[in-house]
Amino acid sequence: MKLVCTQNSLSTSLSLVSRAVSTRPTHPVLANVLLVANAETQQVSLSAFDLSLGIQTTFAATVEAEGKLTLPAKLLTDIVSRLPEGDITLESGSDDDASFLTTLTCSSGRYQVRGMSAEEFPELPTVTDGESLHLPSEAMLDGLRGALFAASADETKQVLTGVHLTLAAEELEFAATDGHRLSVVQTTNVDDEGNRAKNSTSDDAEALDVTIPAKALQELAKMLERQTGSSVAVKLDRNQVIFEWVDQRLTSRLLEGQYPNYRQLIPRQFTHQVTVDRRLFLSSLERIAVLADQKNNIVKLNVDTANQAMSLSVDAPDVGSGEETIPAQITGEDMAIAFNVKYLLDGLKALNTTDIQLQFNTPTSPAILTPLGGLKMTYLVMPVQVRS
Repeated sequence: MKLVCTQNSLSTSLSLVSRAVSTRPTHPVLANVLLVANAETQQVSLSAFDLSLGIQTTFAATVEAEGKLTLPAKLLTDIVSRLPEGDITLESGSDDDASFLTTLTCSSGRYQVRGMSAEEFPELPTVTDGESLHLPSEAMLDGLRGALFAASADETKQVLTGVHLTLAAEELEFAATDGHRLSVVQTTNVDDEGNRAKNSTSDDAEALDVTIPAKALQELAKMLERQTGSSVAVKLDRNQVIFEWVDQRLTSRLLEGQYPNYRQLIPRQFTHQVTVDRRLFLSSLERIAVLADQKNNIVKLNVDTANQAMSLSVDAPDVGSGEETIPAQITGEDMAIAFNVKYLLDGLKALNTTDIQLQFNTPTSPAILTPLGGLKMTYLVMPVQVRS
């Protein structure tokens, strides 16, 4: 195999696929990236796969002799990222060479890296008989940004470590919960040409719902942020989901288990409604959080209907206390309600509109944060019970 490519192309592609390289590989080849050079298309394909998450990308190169092999991901990335800009020649011996010694030549010198046979590298999963649909990348990104932060990090709650996707009619719904909070985002699945995303079987097919690991979707979000404007092809069956667009592909296993019926947790009526400037609320909360982090994570909100104001207070014994007041439009009687400050901060950062609405009934029942205008999003947070 022999090819010539730019340092930037190879370094960028390695950085992208390396996110799917296993940190604790069960087999040595899983610590490698698969490199396939195609003389007919004059392209190079790079793949990494940890048996759960797989990432593949292609880039243009001058392929003088095609071939394939695997090379150590971390070592190769560390070397290539430090090479000077310009062309890199990558050359390996014949397939009969058991050492799979590969030489990288650039303007400043040459490096040699030992690889492994491509035959040992597991194939990335494919979906042949499942569902197939196309989704606008912007809709995917909106949903991921609004839901991912609420997924659980506790691996013992397996199904909650993912984001639940439901595709029905002209709406795509993303939901994530860790048991203390819940974020639900509805985005359109109609593309720029007005075509509705639908599963491949028929227009009358039932709503499609799957749970995808948050780790895979975090990588998908990073990749899509660089490719906005394109649609995403989604293929899935009972075990796998594949996202494809332009010259990139991400595969992930699906999480097993029944996802909680989260819709029944969302209250329909409220006795208290507070409308505030999101940035004002967020900046006050960030300042208050400095004290909250010292001892506990609890912030108390006091709504004052007469003065149309809401105060934020923190009392950290042996450390200090803090209080700020911000203007608000309030309906309902005066009341105090407390929250984990981190949960409020996460939600306010994701809501991303000028004004937001906070609705609740009692100091111990679920509270809802929603953006006014923009994204159709519901963020539910359970209050914290504070002893007087």
